[in-house]
Amino acid sequence: MESLGFHWPSLIVYLVNFLIVLGVLYRMGYKPILRMLDERSKRIESSLAAAEKASKESADSQDRIKQELNEARQEGQKLMAQAKEIADRYRDEEMEKIKLEIQALAEKAHQDIEHERQVALAGLKEQFADLVLMAAGQVVDRSLDPSVHKDLIEKAISQSSKFKN
Repeated sequence: MESLGFHWPSLIVYLVNFLIVLGVLYRMGYKPILRMLDERSKRIESSLAAAEKASKESADSQDRIKQELNEARQEGQKLMAQAKEIADRYRDEEMEKIKLEIQALAEKAHQDIEHERQVALAGLKEQFADLVLMAAGQVVDRSLDPSVHKDLIEKAISQSSKFKN
């Protein structure tokens, strides 16, 4: 094979050198590079898992926030309904109080009017009694004693059709 340009002893030395360099590169370069690539692959996988977890947590958080917002909105609507109900009830109570006050004032006014009427009637009866006494005194030509003839006066007043109730 020497005619082809192969020299066996050199070829063996080259082959041994190549195997030594290959062994050194395998131990010094290839294993650390593979280890570094494996570590990087694991970090990427863990980062992807963390990103997926964060995405899932974010979606869960958004769902929870939406649910809390809906609950808060419902609670707000319930509070508004309660406030409206309380306001309506308060308005109705105040209207009822005012109606009662108006009725009480009207009843008091009727009582006052009736009292004034009774006072006026009593005064009128008294004046009528005085007139009857004066007229009777002029007819009899003497003055009647009011205390003695009070029954007579009361009887005349009660028989009068003008003063009957």
